[in-house]
Amino acid sequence: MTGRSLADQQAALVEALTAGRPVPEGFDSFRFEAARLALLRKRAGEVARQWPMLAAGFGDRWKREFSGWAVTRPTQGSLRDGWDLARDLTRRGALPPAAAAELAEREAAWHYDGASSPRSRRFPAVRIAAGAVAVQVAGRVWLPRRP
Repeated sequence: MTGRSLADQQAALVEALTAGRPVPEGFDSFRFEAARLALLRKRAGEVARQWPMLAAGFGDRWKREFSGWAVTRPTQGSLRDGWDLARDLTRRGALPPAAAAELAEREAAWHYDGASSPRSRRFPAVRIAAGAVAVQVAGRVWLPRRP
């Protein structure tokens, strides 16, 4: 890593730990991998707190499922990470039924384009996610039908 500034070295380390980039030169690969897995487990726990039904839908497989999805994706924060995962699972037809209502509720209450921070909806909205329907009116969300 000679010739690179400390800031460049730190950026390479962070990218390797959080976005699946190669292990930077000069780091012990065993310890690096242990740190990367610990960060993924921590991130899975944070997402599970924001998306409890999504995590519950996978049960004991949650951390493995989340880590497999997140290993090459830098975090966008636990709310957005869970939202992006839930949408990805929906596209693949793999969203656990327990998480469908949770996603529909979020989609009805908040506008999230996948790129910028979610913001609350100002107008009534109806959203369907994997068979669950959510209706938002005046800031309140109802689930008239559960999957």
